[in-house]
Amino acid sequence: MKRTIIVMVGRGSVNHNSKKFHAKNTNPERSRLNVTYCRENIKAVYHELFDEALERYNAKQTRADRKIENYYEKIQSGKQEKPFHEIILQVGNKDDMSADSDEGRLAAAVLDEYMKAFQEHNQNLRVFSAHLRIGARPIYTSTLCRSLPGASAGWTQGYR
Repeated sequence: MKRTIIVMVGRGSVNHNSKKFHAKNTNPERSRLNVTYCRENIKAVYHELFDEALERYNAKQTRADRKIENYYEKIQSGKQEKPFHEIILQVGNKDDMSADSDEGRLAAAVLDEYMKAFQEHNQNLRVFSAHLRIGARPIYTSTLCRSLPGASAGWTQGYR
């Protein structure tokens, strides 16, 4: 039987991923079935990844107005770049891969394997939040920081 795999890349929502709220199309009672692989504070991750490069950048600036105080805030408030991207993968749909079926459990296993290998295969991207949601159907969500300093793989892989 054929199955579809849907891959979406979007802006994402840190609050939604941390379950500070539930969207209208979710069942909060099923949240206990979700698997959280990692959930780090995006601001802390930005400091970890970019503070050293930001310090070097600021040291070269001769004008005070060109210095960047907080890189995350600069990206967050800017109009050209996104602070992170979200990748959503879905195998099948609620009709052919229901979470309560053998097919749904297979989809969850496939997505679980994908997640466990994702960071290894995408070393120039930083996953700071990743979940396997078991709602009507298993959906894997990975939230990615921008490319790591000095790496252009994010651009070559099509993430902008």
